[in-house]
Amino acid sequence: MIRRALIVGTGLIGGSIGLALRAAGFEGEILGTGATEETLKIAQARGAIDAWHTAAAAERAAADCNVIVLAGPVLSILDWMQRLAPMLGENQLVTDVGSTKVQIAELAAKLGYNRPGKACFLPGHPMAGKESGGAALAEATLFQNAMWLFTPAPGTTRSELETEWRAWVAKFGARTMDLDPERHDEICAWVSHLPQMLATALSALLEETFAADPVRREEIAAIGGRALRETTRLGASPYSMWRDIALSNTEPIAAALHALEQRLAHLRENLRTPELKEEFRLANKFRSRRD
Repeated sequence: MIRRALIVGTGLIGGSIGLALRAAGFEGEILGTGATEETLKIAQARGAIDAWHTAAAAERAAADCNVIVLAGPVLSILDWMQRLAPMLGENQLVTDVGSTKVQIAELAAKLGYNRPGKACFLPGHPMAGKESGGAALAEATLFQNAMWLFTPAPGTTRSELETEWRAWVAKFGARTMDLDPERHDEICAWVSHLPQMLATALSALLEETFAADPVRREEIAAIGGRALRETTRLGASPYSMWRDIALSNTEPIAAALHALEQRLAHLRENLRTPELKEEFRLANKFRSRRD
């Protein structure tokens, strides 16, 4: 049923979706729109999209698309959901890749998606990415072995378009899981948002502490090995995306940060006690389960 797709936001994730569709054998037309012509031209040159439209033209083009993928930051996704809702109807599917889901799911219900005569809406979130974004870094293999989360509205009947889109995601090499939107945001606050905030805080602390002293800065660069590189890798992530995540998932992220603050205080207070050994035991146990 999917013959024409529109990708709104052709950066790293949106561009990778276009490339993954082609690599998986999609023979239909892939259109794109985004914030800048430069990004769209890069996406087209790399084969992620066949053609692109300005935002105003994309709204009209969406009416002739079977699937619209909203691949920008969360606030952009919310904006496009409102812009597209009056223009879409049956036999159309809107899906997204936003990193938080509660506000998106609530707005989809408010706007009437998934009701008779209206377009279907399937909230989604591929757990894949890089610390830097942009169409130039898009890859067809980005989603291989990654978890692609879906948070469908309770009680909605799965449409044929949704079934087909899920099949394409599987062809990307992704694993899938369905979650309640609230549960999604809570878990992601712990396993995705907290690591980002930790890396950001550590990177900012190191920069603030050593940037003014060229000698110490060179020493840090020379001595800091793989552990430091891996721990601070996420410090290169763009604020534009994480601003939207922080705004749309504030309470779960704040709760996770508070728990981490307490744990760090516990470590600080027990550097010379057997409690430190217990912390390492628990940490080793967690890692053994991950491996």
